[in-house]
Amino acid sequence: MVGLDGAGKTTALYKPLLREAITTKPTIGFNVENLKHNYINFRIWDIGGLKEIRWMWSQYYANVEGIIFVVDSGDEGRMQEVVPEFKQLMSHKDLNNAALLVLANKKDCPTAMSVDHLTEKLSLHSLQHNWHIQPTCATTGEGLYEGLEWLLNYKPSIHI
Repeated sequence: MVGLDGAGKTTALYKPLLREAITTKPTIGFNVENLKHNYINFRIWDIGGLKEIRWMWSQYYANVEGIIFVVDSGDEGRMQEVVPEFKQLMSHKDLNNAALLVLANKKDCPTAMSVDHLTEKLSLHSLQHNWHIQPTCATTGEGLYEGLEWLLNYKPSIHI
């Protein structure tokens, strides 16, 4: 699971595990957890999104079958930073066969971008990957399980 700092990756990881919203601070390095959903175990790596450590993302790509990219849908101003990072991510050879789940987080924000707008901004239709974009609110958990369900339907035994 990757995305810029402040997008909500850590909250999206721990909300289903702890069944409550948590207070987070920027992740330095990574968090890794096993999440069980509908009798399926997901091993999810939440990799820090601070600019200074994004170079580390590619160290975790080997053998990945699915990637979760979390974007703050309420902050269109950061899209100029999101788009190049996303393009670099999706062009990495180790992710050629990975399914892509985009969590359009913070959908409860009054300025949240629509799925269509984010799809266009990220040029999702031009990707060769199987992809899905899921509006979410990580603090309430809304949309998180629906996103995981899509991954399950795409790849029943998935390593994220």
